[in-house]
Amino acid sequence: MKDLVGLGHLFVAAFLFHFASYMVLPAITDVTMDAVCPGHDECSVAIYLSGFQSAITGLGALVVTPIVGNLSDKYGRKALLTLPVTVSILPLFILACNRSKVYFYVYYVVKVVAGIFCEGSMHCLLLAYVADQVGARRRAVAFGLLSGVSAAGFVSGTLTARFLPTSSTFQVAAAVAAATAIYLRAFVPDSGANSFVDEACDPFLQDSSCSAATPSSSSSSSSSSDEELSPRLPPRKGGLPSLSDMVALLTGSLTLSGAAIVTFFYSLGEYGLQTALLYYLKARFGYSKDEFANLMLIAGAAGMLSQLTVMPVLARFVGEDILLIIGLLGGCAHVFLYGIAWSYWVPYLSAAFIILSAFVHPSIRTNVSKSVGSNEQGIAQGCISGISSFASILGPLIFTPLTAWVLSETAPFNFKGFSIMCAGFCTLIAFVISMRMRAGQSGARDKVAVEPHEQA
Repeated sequence: MKDLVGLGHLFVAAFLFHFASYMVLPAITDVTMDAVCPGHDECSVAIYLSGFQSAITGLGALVVTPIVGNLSDKYGRKALLTLPVTVSILPLFILACNRSKVYFYVYYVVKVVAGIFCEGSMHCLLLAYVADQVGARRRAVAFGLLSGVSAAGFVSGTLTARFLPTSSTFQVAAAVAAATAIYLRAFVPDSGANSFVDEACDPFLQDSSCSAATPSSSSSSSSSSDEELSPRLPPRKGGLPSLSDMVALLTGSLTLSGAAIVTFFYSLGEYGLQTALLYYLKARFGYSKDEFANLMLIAGAAGMLSQLTVMPVLARFVGEDILLIIGLLGGCAHVFLYGIAWSYWVPYLSAAFIILSAFVHPSIRTNVSKSVGSNEQGIAQGCISGISSFASILGPLIFTPLTAWVLSETAPFNFKGFSIMCAGFCTLIAFVISMRMRAGQSGARDKVAVEPHEQA
């Protein structure tokens, strides 16, 4: 019961964090355009600033996230969670005070620095915390619920922004971000590798047998669990993980290396879409704050519905591999529909496909979590987050100039969604790789099954 209470408090903190972070998202495009190119619907400078911010943030997160994850394996999740939760308050507070050109550029610099510590680290640490408390058999459901809670924060924040003026939006977001830090420190219990819950006492599967278990039986069950997933990295004498440590971890199994490749291409498509979408919709259909909020509400509601209801049900009948393939197929449809949108309502239809694409990240993270020992959850999730951050560097570098080019008056062809279609092809590559991975794993299992039969 104590573990369930701890997870409940963690979910509340995750909800508040994402509520504050996403509340400002519908307004930030208009704030950027007003500060950089007032009175214009198209602005290459704003697109380049957004792309540069994403690239620098991703570069920093690539280095910082695995380190933060590794430190959380040693010193506990709560201590390291405090860092991104606290740092995220600063940029919101700046725009809560004023949104003039000077304040915007101060916000821009602080946001880049804050993003280095927040973008990948928060998600990595939340996943590692949940992995500490939930056994492997129900980890896909738990990760899906965590993603659903985050999506609920996204929906609630976006809905709130829909009815608030821009000035109040940033003030409320800053207040909620500060409340998140206080709540985390006051109510969320600490967690780390030593608090890993074995399958017998999984809080998602608790029954009378767990409550009646003796300390000796719990100890033996925990030791057997550790034997099944022995550490893939050698013990480190208090040092930070080296690049060779991370490479050794990711190449230690087919599952981990496949998850890394799929994460890279899918994240590259995601960040390419994020780089181009808002400016594309503003130039193509004249979207503003309210239309952005409506679109994000549909996307967030679809993700929340998927991860809180659809994914937990499907996870009982199909494995993470099938969920990943379904999610990637939905992700392809999601991106390609944006790229060929022929009317203002088509992006709303496209956003509904998030009900399928929302399976992707929880499925990848579940496979990764099941492939490492309990004392490597932080660094493993940090490495996957680092790969996603690397994609967030390349995404803006590739798609920012491409988007500015196809949206400019000097574009050689009239296809404003061209950069988004290119992002869709990255998602398609991830889908093809996932299919080949599943075929390879099925072949390996068949070979293992045939060999004992032949020996008999």
